[in-house]
Amino acid sequence: MSVSTAETIQAGTLEPEVKKRKADWRQTFVHYYLGPIIAFVVVTALWQLVPSWLGMKPFIFPKPTDVLEAAVQDWSILWEAVRITVVESVIGFLLSAIIGIGVSVLLASSLILERSIYPYAIILQTIPVVAVAPLVVIWFGAGYNSIVAIAFLIGFFPVISNTLMGLNSVDRSMDELFTLYHSSKWQKMWKLRLPAAMPYMMTGLKISCTLSIVGAIVGEYVAGIGGGKGGLGYAITIAAVQMKTPFLFACGIAAAILGITFYLVVSLISNRILGSWHESAMK
Repeated sequence: MSVSTAETIQAGTLEPEVKKRKADWRQTFVHYYLGPIIAFVVVTALWQLVPSWLGMKPFIFPKPTDVLEAAVQDWSILWEAVRITVVESVIGFLLSAIIGIGVSVLLASSLILERSIYPYAIILQTIPVVAVAPLVVIWFGAGYNSIVAIAFLIGFFPVISNTLMGLNSVDRSMDELFTLYHSSKWQKMWKLRLPAAMPYMMTGLKISCTLSIVGAIVGEYVAGIGGGKGGLGYAITIAAVQMKTPFLFACGIAAAILGITFYLVVSLISNRILGSWHESAMK
């Protein structure tokens, strides 16, 4: 067989596969992306046109172009605020994840501990963070420590709730099998209960990562510091006082983008961990 004949056969074999990939991509685009893109365009267009039709001033309800212009003009302030909020949120989230999972494992290892402590954790979860924030400022002082503590508190309880639920949702037949082979309590924990709780744990982390941003911004409202060291919460407060409504919108949109980004990153990690064995993440 000549080289040209082999290339022709190979090209003929690959062509249907390429067409199939293009068709799959078009189908995925139509089903998953086309709707959100159209909705975004329509909402943005209405947002741009309605204030113009009603003659609303930018300090009352700014148009998207006003928000974009304010973000460009005060980009250095916005970027620094975003950077500070990201650092505070990430530290608070990591603390809530590590401590939350550790406390959940400790509670799940002892029924007495779980029945004694978990009800109080639920009670503490019902207290609004805004009510606790002034106490945190008194204890830790104004600045980063209080903001990180508030971000940790608001993201801590979803991790505990979901992880503990997963640790207590082990298949009974698997638990009996481990008992039959004389497995110790900690062998069951590391080899059976923790893997079984992984989907619940990832759900708690997805909730916690977005709440950590909310906690950081709330903390910045209460304990934020200025002098170029304030995060998005402090920037929003200053923009509201100075009636810079377009910049206030820009800060709010930046906070929303941060939340979406955090959620997508944790979802990606979750899919990497669960994608090969759990139905919730398998394609």
